[in-house]
Amino acid sequence: MTAADEAPRPVATPPRVGVLGGGRMGAGIAHAFLLAGSEVTVVERDTEAAEAARGRILTSIADSTRRGATDRSEAELAASVHLSTDVTDFAGAGLVVEAVPEDRRLKRDALARIEAIVARDAVIATNTSSIGIAALADTLQDPARFLGLHFFNPVPASRLVEIVVGDATAAGVVERARGWVDAIGKTPIVVSDAPGFASSRLGLALALEAIRMVEAGVASPADIDAAMELGYRHPAGPLRTTDIVGLDVRLAIAEELHATLGDRFAPPDLLRRMVADGHLGRKTGRGFYEWSTP
Repeated sequence: MTAADEAPRPVATPPRVGVLGGGRMGAGIAHAFLLAGSEVTVVERDTEAAEAARGRILTSIADSTRRGATDRSEAELAASVHLSTDVTDFAGAGLVVEAVPEDRRLKRDALARIEAIVARDAVIATNTSSIGIAALADTLQDPARFLGLHFFNPVPASRLVEIVVGDATAAGVVERARGWVDAIGKTPIVVSDAPGFASSRLGLALALEAIRMVEAGVASPADIDAAMELGYRHPAGPLRTTDIVGLDVRLAIAEELHATLGDRFAPPDLLRRMVADGHLGRKTGRGFYEWSTP
């Protein structure tokens, strides 16, 4: 073997990336950076959750290799992901993405734990879909290295990452984030720190009105979705998209935007009832549609 063979594979993403939270979104984020060549450490709350995250990531890796989305072997990719329950394993990461549930207290605590471990030049990002960057940044000692990286579900199929810039975010950090998003094969858009940013605010407005229409008996979910898919060329209607995103996620975003932007984002009673009944969409097998494989 030559010295060139032994040289590390050049990457445009950080050589080591951390993801806190290995749910559907966190696993997808890990998968994206793995395919780009990074070593990825995913930290979960306990061993059972870590094993579940490993299963999600390995399934995504297998799908990517079958589709020819990468020239790396399944075994090579699997060897580049590390599951842990200890945030100290983020030491040495150049980027850590927080991907815990959409709860302000949980995210603030997670970000503080990350900052206590990583190097001073590491970038810290949140995958929040609605909580303002300023509301999270004030828990950090160095908010200049903090920004939002809002990925979309399902991450492997989505082409977009929303880069959310806080008042204190350094311009150089934004440029590094742009480069990383390009390197994982997605398109970055840059938005300022406004409630719901661009994507969640627009997407939620359409989804909430569609839910109100179902609630009022205007049309069936399938017909409302068909109106947007066939009439406006949306790839998926607002109710099918809500099932994919998760009704609980939609409700959390609606509550956040209702508090900051007013009554036009008030969650419909139907949405609250469905979440209370555990009908969360694809992940539970039932939402506005029946899903055979949650």
